[in-house]
Amino acid sequence: MPSDTTFKALNALHRVVQRASGRRLGWGTSRTPALELTTTGRRSGKPHSVMLYSPLQDGDSYVVVASRGGDDRHPAWFLNLRDEPRIEVALQGGPRRPMVARVATSDERARMWPLITAQHRNYAGYQKRTSREIPLVLLTPDPPH
Repeated sequence: MPSDTTFKALNALHRVVQRASGRRLGWGTSRTPALELTTTGRRSGKPHSVMLYSPLQDGDSYVVVASRGGDDRHPAWFLNLRDEPRIEVALQGGPRRPMVARVATSDERARMWPLITAQHRNYAGYQKRTSREIPLVLLTPDPPH
């Protein structure tokens, strides 16, 4: 399984491609958009950003997969948003927007997982590598308060 350093290096490379292309590249496709997720560190209280793909959109929610490549541990960003669900999301290089994250219910996951793995087989492979159920997370616009 890749180390934390490897995941961080890949994320940094993704950002370099975006900057070098004037933010024209590195945002995925219309079918699988990339997004920048900013969470609040559960220990540090500081903002942490990570680039993720959203293999499925469900209504006004973007769905992200907390796979960590099939590792037995959850990704740090998932642990952060689990503890503090108020997040920010930037789409296609746009401004960060406040959103709320929540883990899909069992019924939602049962409906969405086959849709995701039918189009993105790598996620099914990740699930086979680990004994934990890989969570799906819905990122939904945070309504004004």
